[in-house]
Amino acid sequence: MFRFTTGEKAELYGAILQAFGAANERLETALGLDDVRARLRTVGWLDAVQDDDLQEALRKLREWQLLDVVQNHAENYRTAEEYERRNLQYSLTRRGEAAFAGVEHALAVLASTGALQTAVLEAITDRLDELYVLLGDHVSSDRRVFTTLQELEGHLEALLANTKAFNGELQRLLRAEGADLATFREVKAATVAYLQEFLVNLDQRGQAVASAVERVEERGVSLLHERALRGAELPPVTDGDPAPAWLERRRARWDGLQAWFRPMDGARPRVEQLHDVARRAIVTLLQVLDRITESRRRSSSAVQDFRELARWFAAAPGEEDLHRLWSAAFGLGPARHAHLAHPDPELVPSSGSWADAPPVEVSTLLRTSGRTERFTRTGKVRDIGGIKAARADRARKERAELEAAWDVLGTDGPVRLSGFGILDHTVFERLLDLLGRALAVRPDGRGARRAVTSDGRVEIVLRPLPEGGRAVLRTSWGRLEGPDYLLEIRSPGAPRVVAREDTG
Repeated sequence: MFRFTTGEKAELYGAILQAFGAANERLETALGLDDVRARLRTVGWLDAVQDDDLQEALRKLREWQLLDVVQNHAENYRTAEEYERRNLQYSLTRRGEAAFAGVEHALAVLASTGALQTAVLEAITDRLDELYVLLGDHVSSDRRVFTTLQELEGHLEALLANTKAFNGELQRLLRAEGADLATFREVKAATVAYLQEFLVNLDQRGQAVASAVERVEERGVSLLHERALRGAELPPVTDGDPAPAWLERRRARWDGLQAWFRPMDGARPRVEQLHDVARRAIVTLLQVLDRITESRRRSSSAVQDFRELARWFAAAPGEEDLHRLWSAAFGLGPARHAHLAHPDPELVPSSGSWADAPPVEVSTLLRTSGRTERFTRTGKVRDIGGIKAARADRARKERAELEAAWDVLGTDGPVRLSGFGILDHTVFERLLDLLGRALAVRPDGRGARRAVTSDGRVEIVLRPLPEGGRAVLRTSWGRLEGPDYLLEIRSPGAPRVVAREDTG
């Protein structure tokens, strides 16, 4: 199918297919010889092409089943020459359309860089919410269901394609060697900032998509596909009913959506894996930059020294120069311990051999670091008793404030969030922390959300109210308004008390 992309005339073959593709965009399905020549100029082919060469190229494309040819019997021909030039009409086959689309897609992939776009996640949530409303309205248009489903699948494909492309570029960036430090620092800083911006509220966006998927599934995915099939208005085909294959593709796309945001088998959603990939990439980019910075910070290294020395040996003019270079590079030099002497030098005759002389003790610091020992006054040890006492007192105060807050927030049973009313601001901060922990957890089968504090001492159970409602909490700093919930705050090990629901 892609044989036209190789060989001496590959550019001419590609230009001809591009000319037919441009004609198809204008709903011109058949081109004659003169039409092909004219179209070649519009797609950027400016070289002169003889009729024989053009006909040979068209023949090869027919041989590869990329073009089809028919005789135009409806045309009126005035001369035999006009008949020969205008009789044959060429058009793209299905195989030719696929080949041209494949090349266009390959060029688009090479030119693309990929992206992590939170706007796509929000668009997926919006389309799912719209489908939920349309499925609940029996008088809604099936065509609207079809177009909304097409938009949803388009956003999902864009998410997958951009994520794969961006991850590939990111891994190639991490494996890049020999990059300029300034360029890499700039790219690294921009990439890390981009990833950090993408990770902001990613969990909440993923949870929003999962909740929207669950709501649509409550209305029925099979109903969604049936209505979309009616709205698609598929044309009849010669080889059978196209509906089963169309429905199978829709089910496969929905399975992919579930795998990303709400797996049915209890597996981990892929959007969470994307979260881990982004965080690991940030850490790895910072580590790579540190290694490059550290290697550039050193004035020289043993590897660089030996490579430079090898170049000097290779450029030496003669053997004597090689010996002098070897002596200069690897010969004996002055020792760091040459200044040391015996405690009583007069006992060691100066005429004696150094091999017979008694050894001189060399300190460990000089052998390991090359520095001599210096004996100075011992540094004064700072008294940190006051600091420790202040820290312990502050910790006791914070613990007392925390215990007091838990005493105020503790409930003997389920109560409404709106029942707290006016709170001290410190207690309000503890309550807000508990609510944030609970709302970040996926609800169970009954809609309840459970979370505990980091020390495991306090547990909160959050349930939605059937009738809804709003809750207003006031502190000395202001007021907070939001959805009302039924909540229960207790210690995980404490016995559960059954209490009447507080309607305050």
